[in-house]
This record gives sequence, C-alpha cells and structure tokens, in this order.
Amino acid sequence: MFLKILKKIALVVLIIVVLIGGYFAFMTITDYQPDEVIALKQDTESERTIDPNDSFKITTFNIGYATLDEDADFFMDGGTKSKAESEDVVYKNLEGITSFYNETNSDFYLMQEVDIKSLRSKNINQYEYLSNFLNGYESTFAMNYKVPWVPVPITNPMGYVKSGVVNFSKYQSETLNRYQFPGEEAWPRQLALLDRCFIEARYKITDDKDLVIVNLHMSAYDSGGFMRAQQVEYLQNFLKVNYDQGHYIVVGGDYNHELPGTNADNFNTEPKPSWLKVMDATFAGFNWYIDESIPTNRALDKSYVKGISYVSNIDGFLVSDNIKVTQTTVHDLNFKNSDHNPVTIEFELNN
Repeated sequence: MFLKILKKIALVVLIIVVLIGGYFAFMTITDYQPDEVIALKQDTESERTIDPNDSFKITTFNIGYATLDEDADFFMDGGTKSKAESEDVVYKNLEGITSFYNETNSDFYLMQEVDIKSLRSKNINQYEYLSNFLNGYESTFAMNYKVPWVPVPITNPMGYVKSGVVNFSKYQSETLNRYQFPGEEAWPRQLALLDRCFIEARYKITDDKDLVIVNLHMSAYDSGGFMRAQQVEYLQNFLKVNYDQGHYIVVGGDYNHELPGTNADNFNTEPKPSWLKVMDATFAGFNWYIDESIPTNRALDKSYVKGISYVSNIDGFLVSDNIKVTQTTVHDLNFKNSDHNPVTIEFELNN
C-alpha cells in the first residue's frame, strides 16, 4: 500500500515537472525577439503635409490598456487584479479616453499600453477602436508585449497579451521605425515581460532637417534600475546623433522615472517606492516640459483615492532647444479611465 502511494505521488510530481518544463520550453521557443530597428507601416494614412510655419499640439497618454481605471488595482503593484472585470469596463474607459481626445484635438497622439488582443482587456482591439475614432489620422502600431501566456498571479493569470505603443498623426510621415531598447530581465522572468521600445516618426521640414517625434515606454519594475540605465544611455545616443544633424526633436511618453523638476514628496506623505527612480541623466541641447503641480501617474496597490493614493510625475516631454514650447498642460482627469493623466504641449519650430 505504501509503495502504491509513493508511486502515485511520484507520478503526480513527474506530470507537474513535465508540464512546467513544457511551458518554459514553449515560452522560450516562441519568445518575441525583435530586431533592434524595424520599419513600421502606416495602417491608416493622412493626406496632409507639415507646414513648418504652423504651431503644433502633441499629447502623450498611457491609456493603461483601457482597464486600469480609478477602480482598478494591479497585482505587480501590490494589488490583486490582473484583468478587466468585463467588456463593459473596457468600452467605458475607451469612450472616456476618446472623449478626452475629442476635446484636445491634438495634431499628434502618442499612446502606450494599447492592446490589440489580450485576455486582460477582453480581446477588444483597442488600436482598431482608436483608429476608427481618429479617422483621418495616420496611425502606426509597434508591438512591445507579445506573450502566449503570463502565468501570474497563479489563481487568476493575466494570460495571453498582444500590446504596444501607438502613434496617431494628422500629418503623413516620411519614415516610421521601431527601436528596441537594450537590456532585459534574466531568464525565465523575461519571458513574461515587455520588450521595451520606442517609435521614431520622421516628418520632412527642409531638405536636410526633419521633425523627429519619439514615442517611448521605458521599464518600470527592474530591480535597481539597471535596465532603465541602459535604456537612458541608448536614448541619449540616439538623440545626440539626430540633434547634431540639426533635426527638430520631440520625445514624449511614459519614462517610468520621476522626471526632472518634479518631486513626488510634494504630493505624498509616504516615502518613494523602490520602483520610482529619478531621471538624473543629462540630455545636452534638450529641455524637459512637465507641469509639476499635477501628477501623471498613480499607484495601483488599491483603487484610486485622491489625497491617499501615491502619485508622481513620470510622463512628459523632452524637446530639443531649436523648438519653442508655448504651453505645457497636464490634464487632471483624476485617473478616471487610466492610471495615467495625459500631457500636452504646444510648440513651434524655430526656423
């Protein structure tokens, strides 16, 4: 009898080992490993060309895959949830996001965490939804999260994810490229994480000068900030090359760093969380634009409560000094439809 029990236990253990081994083998074989630079296509086109004498408005918004609204929490931030509770929640948030876009009427929209087919957002193609709303805009999508199955949390796994960063523009671009940031977590953790990147969109201004718009989403949870340090250095090098060539450059997005000129201690009584690293890098020839009086991100350890939830400024713009920024606005949406507040700048090219 004892030997039979041992054999059954051994069989169960063997099955578990085989399943776990098979999972990691499958994830390793199917791991998304993009080239450093990938040419992107325009999924919808614009008929307009840029007039360099115009003024422009650009908005960056991490939409939190239309799931991380004011009622949400997230398991990697100390909460418990991993996905939207229903399709209605996702559509409600998409409606709120597009209502905001309708009010701002920006020339360029830079978006992060836009799902195309993910269990966490009920398989709703958010890119398609946004493209239909922003009719007449050029649109492009760059994948930065493509995982067959995220197995955590164990009791309610996030599941499959296809998500990325998105550009919308009233103007037709000359070229669009996806740049892969360097650095990644150790195996096997990296198998279930994002492949961080940025979109480079180039618009011809003169024969030898472009307007270069960069849409980025940098790492958040890497221990010690080592991956973010590599990403910052890569961004510095990319910007220096383009700046030295005389191009006009606007960098917007979710930096996942506390941005220069801001201090989360002004909003909070709790100490800074370990993930919130300060952006202390130097970008020669560039200036930061952010309204430090309004936070752009909130913690997801629990549902949002104004004055209690931890907030900080991690979204904004880095702009070359041959561009004149005339207005900077953080839109205080109280994190109603996303765990981020959008940021807008208005700017002119110094011809």
